[in-house]
Amino acid sequence: MLDASRSPPTRQLDVIIVGGGLAGLYAIHRLRGMGLKIRAYEAGSGVGGTWFWNRYPGARCDVESLEYSYAFSDQLQQEWKWPERYGNQPEILQYINHVADRFDLRRDVQLNTRIKSAVFDSKTDEWIVTTDKGEEIRARYCVMATGNLSTPRVPDFKGIHDFEGKWYHSGLWPHEGVDFTGLRVGVIGTGSSGVQMIPIIARQAKHLTVFQRTANFSLSGLEPCDFALRFLRPSKL
Repeated sequence: MLDASRSPPTRQLDVIIVGGGLAGLYAIHRLRGMGLKIRAYEAGSGVGGTWFWNRYPGARCDVESLEYSYAFSDQLQQEWKWPERYGNQPEILQYINHVADRFDLRRDVQLNTRIKSAVFDSKTDEWIVTTDKGEEIRARYCVMATGNLSTPRVPDFKGIHDFEGKWYHSGLWPHEGVDFTGLRVGVIGTGSSGVQMIPIIARQAKHLTVFQRTANFSLSGLEPCDFALRFLRPSKL
């Protein structure tokens, strides 16, 4: 019988991978093929990285689907058919899950696990990584496959935490979705996320106001594209 008061035993690996998105899954495939003992740790309850977390209305890739696909397998490229030129979030997440299943990558992914610390031990030339579950892992290499969009930044607007209505961040969107029917809505920002969500929210909301600091130019897979471009011009709507 295990003693619950004891810390779990230290896991020894060759490579620790932090993140289960596109980069993390490819790292599993590549490093596994080199005969290394690896494991990826993912904070979410599923693989996909950015495409698991970002589920705001209209979310889609801003490069063409074929260019956003894995190129390490010719068979994979031939068998997968993208339904749209610019894949939307559900399509991309479906693709990522297909890859994870096809190459049996899930067995080396530990979900619902956040990394709390990563310290390099110069005496043993190893990384010592601890998780929020109290686990300790040692490995010669640590691959940070967290991406540059893994930590959403909430703007420091005065009074935002005292706002009595509901507010949402595109990178922290509720997975059950949001119904804006009959509501007055404000969208702050017209970057890629703003351009994609504005037309969708406009169809639902009673009234939509877009707050834009700087007019942008965007070539997008949105339909209709000219609708998105009109939002980006500094003209009165």
